[in-house]
Amino acid sequence: MIDLSVKIGSLELKNPVLVASGTFGYGTEYSKYLDVNKLGGIITKTITLSEREGNPLPRIAETPCGMLNSIGLANVGVEKFIEEKLPGLTELNTVVIVNVAGNTVEEYGLVVEKFQGYDRVDGFEINISCPNVEKGGLAFGIDPELTHKVVFRVREATDKTVIVKLTPNVTDITSIAVAAVEAGADALSLINTILGLGIDIETRRPLLARGVGGLSGPAIKPIALAKVYQVAKAVSVPVIGIGGITCWQDAVEFFIAGATAVEVGTWNFVEPDGTIDIIQGIEEFCYKKNIDNITDLVGSLREG
Repeated sequence: MIDLSVKIGSLELKNPVLVASGTFGYGTEYSKYLDVNKLGGIITKTITLSEREGNPLPRIAETPCGMLNSIGLANVGVEKFIEEKLPGLTELNTVVIVNVAGNTVEEYGLVVEKFQGYDRVDGFEINISCPNVEKGGLAFGIDPELTHKVVFRVREATDKTVIVKLTPNVTDITSIAVAAVEAGADALSLINTILGLGIDIETRRPLLARGVGGLSGPAIKPIALAKVYQVAKAVSVPVIGIGGITCWQDAVEFFIAGATAVEVGTWNFVEPDGTIDIIQGIEEFCYKKNIDNITDLVGSLREG
């Protein structure tokens, strides 16, 4: 038997494959396509203190080797999530991580505090790509000091596992990573989407109503691999790789680069049950290579 289990903070994952926030709904919507319990874990769409309608339509556009999105963190808000969505997750036999965002440092803490008493929430992924309204729209995740403040506030609010999701839209991602860990992050996930723009040449208008959006999909995988490699060498906590994963080979690349686990995102829209194939492929690869434990792959890149 191949041991695919990994540990992220205090969480024991049966395998290293999770589904990324924003691509799997609130956690139950994909149950007609796959057995969710076979996943290492699920990460809900972003939850904020209050309900959000999100950005105007159109807010998704296909691009070569990927997609652009500008959803605007549309969600029901923490109170409705607890009342209407969380009960549907109680029977799941896999890790449930709630992605959290806020307009201010305090909002992040308040959202996490509201979940603290619910055992079905195993941990949090902190989305620090959001604009801080008190700083004129400056995203928390591009400033080490703001990153530290957010993570420190969240750390005070919970004893559950805290994962911080990093944006690639920075000059030095390692400085942000170090700040998050110093503030109490148990793990880091990266990368979030890359800023991009698509244009309709007939109308000369952006493909998205808001203009720019986040680019995801296979086009960003080499960038994501590089960021994971850099961050994994800079911190001592587990790193979760995200970006363009469509098959088990992609996942294995991330493990070799230094990721302890991976999140599958955009591919969920293309192949709703594709994560199961990825898990099976990883296991078969390990068997063929005589790898007894998936952790033996982590950070095994041969340099030079």
